[in-house]
Amino acid sequence: MGTLSPQVVLVLPMMLLGLLAPQAAYGQPNFIIILADDVGWGDLGANWAETKETPHLDELAAEGMRFVDFHSAASTCSPSRASLLTGRLGARNGVTHNFAITSVGGLPLNETTLAEVLQDVGYSTGAIGKWHLGHHGRHHPSFRGFDYYFGIPYSNDMGCTDTPGYNLPPCPPCPRHSAAARVARKDCYTEVALPLFENVTIVQQPVNLSSLAARYAEEAARFIQRASDSGRPFFLYLALAHMHVPLVPPPLPPASGRGIYGAALSEMDALVGWIKQVTDSHGKGNTLLWFTGDNGPWAQKCELAGRVGPCVGAWQRQRGGSSAKQTTWEGGHRVPALAYWPGHIPAKRTSHALLSTLDIFPTLVALAGATLPPNRRFDGLDVSPVLFGWSDVGHKVLLHPNSGAAGKDGAIETLRLAQYKAFYTTGGAKACDGSIGPVEHHQPPLIFNLDRDIQEQEPLDVASREYQGVLPAISRAYAQALEDIATDNVSVADYSKDPAVTPCCNAQHVACRCQAPGTHIPMLDHHTGTRATRLCL
Repeated sequence: MGTLSPQVVLVLPMMLLGLLAPQAAYGQPNFIIILADDVGWGDLGANWAETKETPHLDELAAEGMRFVDFHSAASTCSPSRASLLTGRLGARNGVTHNFAITSVGGLPLNETTLAEVLQDVGYSTGAIGKWHLGHHGRHHPSFRGFDYYFGIPYSNDMGCTDTPGYNLPPCPPCPRHSAAARVARKDCYTEVALPLFENVTIVQQPVNLSSLAARYAEEAARFIQRASDSGRPFFLYLALAHMHVPLVPPPLPPASGRGIYGAALSEMDALVGWIKQVTDSHGKGNTLLWFTGDNGPWAQKCELAGRVGPCVGAWQRQRGGSSAKQTTWEGGHRVPALAYWPGHIPAKRTSHALLSTLDIFPTLVALAGATLPPNRRFDGLDVSPVLFGWSDVGHKVLLHPNSGAAGKDGAIETLRLAQYKAFYTTGGAKACDGSIGPVEHHQPPLIFNLDRDIQEQEPLDVASREYQGVLPAISRAYAQALEDIATDNVSVADYSKDPAVTPCCNAQHVACRCQAPGTHIPMLDHHTGTRATRLCL
């Protein structure tokens, strides 16, 4: 992460803030989606009293709506992001597991992104931060509906840097000599440096993680300013590196007691607070700001992972293995979520509706006055009645796909029906202690009543009246869901790999390190697929 302290985040871009004037009232609202990475439900102070590092997010909750039963569409990076931007589960859009730095493909090109829909109805569109939906050719965000892109094409641990930060296991900095590059480290990238893109140009390789948060904040402000100057409504998708490892927080004050994770969480909170300040400077009421997470904490990172709050997945923990990221336990997909839109979304409101990141797509499409893409089915709902406080009803049924734990990638292993949650497969994810839960298939399924067992500790007794009463409805819902997916217009992602597509600003240097400013470097031309000259600043 970048060195964006709460003080810096408010002071650094003041020159930019001074230039911001309230924008004219549009018929179409502006949208800002802030997506945190690997953040836990309990990482928000408004959700979990033990968390003290999020005063700005807590203020956002007090001035807007907090969702306490809100879920990511998947429990790992690429599938979750694909679902947010398409409104469709990976079983439909084809993105069932993560893409690699050598991935040839990405989110299938026949899938329509939220940015493309909004662009077609006049929006200025920008993506800042992590992409992880393909970087080669037309899978790059510049060809998926975004007028502007600034960020890292995948996770911030998928390449070496000179500022490696905190990770488990710790990773070395990028090598500067060819001999060093041959030293392999488990779970570390040592051969290729992490790239930072502006549109299709690599502007820094390796990325300086110490300044990344500040750069994201600046670029977000510049995008908002440019959109305001253009007189067009805007959509900004801000996908933060926080709270994914490696963590690179500001220097810890003496005896702070917060630890590395807490310091990084405080930095993220300050960044979000500053984005809210920029947004408000354009006139309160013009912009819907929606904050949430892509999945739960990465448990195997131990003290560098977030808090799940009460969503501990106790049944799984008793058997070993993780019950957070990659899993379909609540800790894997129940994420913090806040919505802020003064004059439209009531303040100090807590929603208990069962909602998902899948709902962002159809909701924003409706609010923009656009129409959903034809010839496909969507898993998300238009939840604007919930946002406006007119209703507190969301999904009756919500599907949770396998995201790297036991079972087939993308397969629907768990189903939520009202307060009941049914597991057909459990296990397969690594915990902090190194244990991996045994793979278990459940037929009939394990069923938990989350209203009285949010810890998922004790499944219903199969012989009980409650279990026998709800099982037929769960079985029907599960069968109907599988049938609906099987008869839909389903896409298939290309997961093939080729080392030649790895982003590299200068292959002549160890780890693809860029030369001095002004040096021309070869890079893949996204229009022709051939090598072209790009400037690495």
